[in-house]
Order: sequence, then C-alpha cells, then structure tokens
Amino acid sequence: MAPRFAAASSSAVPLFLIEQDQLQDWLDSQPASVQTWVATNGFTAACGQALVVPAANGSANLALAGYGNASQRARKRFVLAAAAEKLPAGSYRLQGNTQHTVALTPEQQQTECLGWLLGQYRFTRYKSGKPAAATLVAPDGIDAASVETLAASEWLTRDLINTPAADMGPAALEAAAQALASEFEASIGVTAGEDLLAANLPLIHTVGRAAEQAPRLIDMQWGSAGPKLTLVGKGVCFDTGGLNLKPGASMGLMKKDMGGAANVLGLARMIMAAKLPLQLRVLIPAVENAVAGNAFRPGDVLTSRKGLTVEINNTDAEGRLVLADALALAEEGDPDLVISMATLTGAARVAVGPDLAPFYTDHDADAAALATAAVPQADPVWRMPFHTPYETMIEPAIADLDNAPSGGFAGSITAALFLRRFAGETRYMHFDIYGWMPSAAPGRPKGGIGQGGRAVFAALPQMLDLKDA
Repeated sequence: MAPRFAAASSSAVPLFLIEQDQLQDWLDSQPASVQTWVATNGFTAACGQALVVPAANGSANLALAGYGNASQRARKRFVLAAAAEKLPAGSYRLQGNTQHTVALTPEQQQTECLGWLLGQYRFTRYKSGKPAAATLVAPDGIDAASVETLAASEWLTRDLINTPAADMGPAALEAAAQALASEFEASIGVTAGEDLLAANLPLIHTVGRAAEQAPRLIDMQWGSAGPKLTLVGKGVCFDTGGLNLKPGASMGLMKKDMGGAANVLGLARMIMAAKLPLQLRVLIPAVENAVAGNAFRPGDVLTSRKGLTVEINNTDAEGRLVLADALALAEEGDPDLVISMATLTGAARVAVGPDLAPFYTDHDADAAALATAAVPQADPVWRMPFHTPYETMIEPAIADLDNAPSGGFAGSITAALFLRRFAGETRYMHFDIYGWMPSAAPGRPKGGIGQGGRAVFAALPQMLDLKDA
C-alpha cells in the first residue's frame, strides 16, 4: 500500500482545526447541541485532541482537531497527525480559513498533511495489521503529489530498516536498490566478493568477508545533466561487532545498521521522482560485520582505496571503514557535493538523542540552507563541528589513521574527521543518524525512521543552485 490522500467526496467529514483560545468563540457560533456535546466530551482544543460531533441520525456531522497553543505545538512535530490517530474510520476534509479556526499558511498545511500520511505507515511484512482508519482529502492549495512522494520515500526507508537481517542482508539491499533503479530508469552496477579487491575496494571486502553473503558495493546513477550529487550510505546489514563482539543488549537493534543506506535510497527516490535537474550517484557499501575465522582483527593495519593505512583498534568501528572506500570512489567522480549518511556512533545519540539528525559540514552556506529547509519539512537537524584540532586523536603511532581512538571523548566528531580524510577536497556533508524511533510519536511509529532526507531534498535547490527546480 502506498500513502495516498482520500478521493474528494461530498461524504467527507468536515474537520475544523482549532486553537485553545479560539474554542469558545467557535462554540458561540454553533448550535446548543454542538456546544453541549463538546463540553460533555471534555474537548478543550489541546494539542492533538480529536472529537467527532454526531448529527441527529448518529452519523458524523463534523470533527474537531485541537491545535493547542504555541508552547504545546513546540513539543509536537505533527499536530494534525496526533489528532488523526484518535479519529474513527472515515474520510475527512480540512476546513481552511473558516471563522474562529486556525488559518494555516500553505507551508504549514503541507507539513501537517505530510504528517497525516506519514502516520498511516504500517509495517506488515510479517504480521497483518489494519490500515490507518482516518483518511484525509488533500486540501486545496497544496501540492498533493509532492506530499505523497515524500511520504512514499519515507515509507521505503522505514520498510528497509524494519526488515530483519535474515531478509535484508547485502543481497536483499542490492535487490531493493535494483528495484528503485528500475522504477526510475537509473543505471546500476554492483561489485561483489573478491571482485572488490580487483576494483581496489579493500576495506569493504575486509569488513564483509567473514559473512555468508558476499560484501558488495552498489553504484546507482541517474540524470545526465546538471550539478553532480553523490550520496553515500552505510549499508551494514547486521553488525555483531566482529571479533570485538557486542553484548546482546547492544546487538538487538543492529538490523538498523544499514539505516544510512535506507535513508539515501529514500532521498534518491525523492530526487528522481521530482526530476531534479542534477546528476545523481548513490554508493552503498553493503556488508555484514560477522564473526568467523577470516574476520579482520584488532591490531590489523589495513590499506584503503585512497592509500591511507588504518590501524584497527576495534572491529566494531566498521562503518567508517566501508564508507572510507566509498567516499574515496565518490571523490574520483569529481562531484559538486557528496553527502554521507550513516548510523555511525553512539556518541551522536548521547549528544543529541534519537530525534535530531546531527550533521557535519565545513560550508556555512550549506549548513544555513539545510537548517532553513528542515523546519517546514519537520525534519530537524543539528550542526556539529568538524573540529580540526581533534585530528591528532585519529592518528595512531603505526598507521595513518586509527579507526577507534581510545578515551571515548568526541566519538562522533572523530568519526566524522576520519571520513573527511577520505572525502578529500570534495565539498562534503556527513550525517550521523540514529534511524530508529524508540517509541511512537505522531506521524512516526516506533521503528525505522528517515532522518535528514527531507531536509536535504528541500535544501538541494539552494545548495546546488538548481535554477529549474
């Protein structure tokens, strides 16, 4: 099932969005029966409240959704989605600009409608589930097709992350990329197994060689004109930690360690569906970090595609290794912008929690464009520093780089600095995302989640000066 707005119909229930300080004025304009029903049911227009007011025959006459006040809304990302979860089955039509109701700007309306569609997501691969009951007719004045595309792209990301590693290993991740490429007539190539060594992608091979499924580098390309954008996504389909084995509690969510790959595929879908005038390349190193006799070891010194040597001080810091080769390959294509996305460090989660998408860039204009674009997309991001003085922390005694500096300080920053070495002189942005909702919130069920993709998509026209976007 794809996210869709309901078909326009005269039977759609009128839905009034009301702030708390508007409620009494709105009630004063209504019949006494409506006033009594609202009071009896304790509707106060608090953020996310919902109430259906029946007609005399018991059918739904109208519905109310609470919009609270500014301080309440600051604590919720999708207010209308919160109300939608409480509405009974049926089709609803938002009543815009009526007396004593919220007058959403077109931008706000687009955001709230996106939240409604995102909230309809269900992961039903292994267990049947009821579809979302309440559907929404697209209001006049919004770009309904664009909202549906954003939601569908997010659903793709969620599906990929939510699928367990038994069904979302490197081969299945490749198949998902192949399906996306086929849908949008993109070209795709895959280098796998021992061919990675022949192609000078040694770190990808080393990290994934102990797994039953061969490691691989997925390379998808679309578009023949315009600026060159390369997306690089960490595709560690399961991470045991390698010989530095994770404890069981830390391994439980490691199906999501390909969340960076899932996010760049969702972002790529947005770009291709919107036909942005650019040349897109997507690079995904897809591996499992497994335990076997041929697994790479702590203390090993590995040589990367770029020629830089890396001392392995922890096999559980494998994501930066596979990204290193992919970033070096990306740089060789002379792109205008490279963006990597990865579920890379626990340190990022300690710093900003699971809700924010921390990102790194040396380009202030890109950071400003992204921060501005993130707000209407309800896709919050937070800039982190490429703090160059910490470079010494990733430089061990016997190799060019250390994949896991000791001490525990600035773990997300040192990981980002490590990756920047391989991006070289390319204009580069890195996201250290979590990719998971620990508990459900409006528009965001518990489970896999997209982070930063919608913000990047909205910022690309400015970042890449896309005149026709």
